[in-house]
Amino acid sequence: MIEAAAIGLLVLLSLYRTAGHAFWLVASGRGLPKSSDSYWYISYACGLLDHFAIGLNIDEILYFGYNVLLAALLGIFKSTVTVVLIQSIVASLAIVLVYKIALLLFNRSTAIISGLFYLYIWDVTLWSTYVLSDSFFVSLTLLCVYLLLRAIEPGKLWHKGVFAITASYLCIFRPTGVLIAAMIAVHLAVQTDGRKMRMIANRYKWFLGAVGGSLAIIAGLLYFRGVLDSFIESLQYNAKLVLYNVYAKGWIYDIATAFDYSYRPDYTIDIADSLVLSFLVHNRESVLMLYGRRAIAFLGAWTWQVPIRNFDDVLYFVYKLIPTFLFAWGTIVAWRNGKFRRGAILWLIVLAVFAFCVLLFIDAMYRYRFPAMPFVAIIAAYGFDRILDGGKLLVQKCRFGRNKGTC
Repeated sequence: MIEAAAIGLLVLLSLYRTAGHAFWLVASGRGLPKSSDSYWYISYACGLLDHFAIGLNIDEILYFGYNVLLAALLGIFKSTVTVVLIQSIVASLAIVLVYKIALLLFNRSTAIISGLFYLYIWDVTLWSTYVLSDSFFVSLTLLCVYLLLRAIEPGKLWHKGVFAITASYLCIFRPTGVLIAAMIAVHLAVQTDGRKMRMIANRYKWFLGAVGGSLAIIAGLLYFRGVLDSFIESLQYNAKLVLYNVYAKGWIYDIATAFDYSYRPDYTIDIADSLVLSFLVHNRESVLMLYGRRAIAFLGAWTWQVPIRNFDDVLYFVYKLIPTFLFAWGTIVAWRNGKFRRGAILWLIVLAVFAFCVLLFIDAMYRYRFPAMPFVAIIAAYGFDRILDGGKLLVQKCRFGRNKGTC
């Protein structure tokens, strides 16, 4: 009864904050925001409705899942506004998944705090108003993690099947999905007993070998027949774009800022005839400096905007560091309390998104960081819950000591 009431209240608050904001934008006449990527997605989805044909360009392949979903929604509802409103409702209801994940891994109080922290994440509300892959992707990732946690429980065959389908769809939804799917595979390897894994591998060795061999043969045929030429060319073009337009300019974000790392890049290509490898090796010191700045920037744009001039600035800086402190403390106590191994997927997803942002770039609006935020919220909520629990114990000890005259 208490759990149902807590979930119901969180859902109502989430609908009010996230879906309510989207409905307000539409009803007020302000209209929904759009980015340049939004126009590409809409145009491509409309093209799929007119003549369904998937090309081999990198954007068409790596965003296949979202492109098809958007095309289906536009085909049914005929309006991008309706799609966004549905998206905002889905993002609001995803708070239930945040609650359930935290409850499975930790406890009810952490689950409630996680839900409240999820409400605090402005990115959830912001990106649910754009025609972009981000909002649906985060909801899908939360669903995948929840099903993963249920699937590894013994006897959950139904959950295993649905999880496999969801994880497969996650891989083709957008590029980050491949990284998160890899982290899920790592998590499964950590959770599975080594002896059991060897037994499974031995039992299905012929099947696994046949599947692996078939995939290798198919990939080889596609490559040598030139079917993948368009994909490879677009991949190389995007790599060159990132190197010369972001790395070479020392950009932390996808635009120039006053905090970028300026250096003179070496463009010599003499290592394995590879543009990427040669650039990274010849400019390794500058690239490492750039990675360091991006790692700091991952915390938020505020890291560059807090001049420490007086005590008020110090207090503001400490205030902005609270989420980072709670995340760090949640990580420490999870390790000490034996919760880390079972909940490793939370940290693995944060690590995957962090690596993506550091190795490529952090967009100025922090959209690429968004997939990690719900999982950061859950970990931080556990840290906050442990602090509250420690405070309760301290109060109880003081009361007990006061009764004995020792406190």
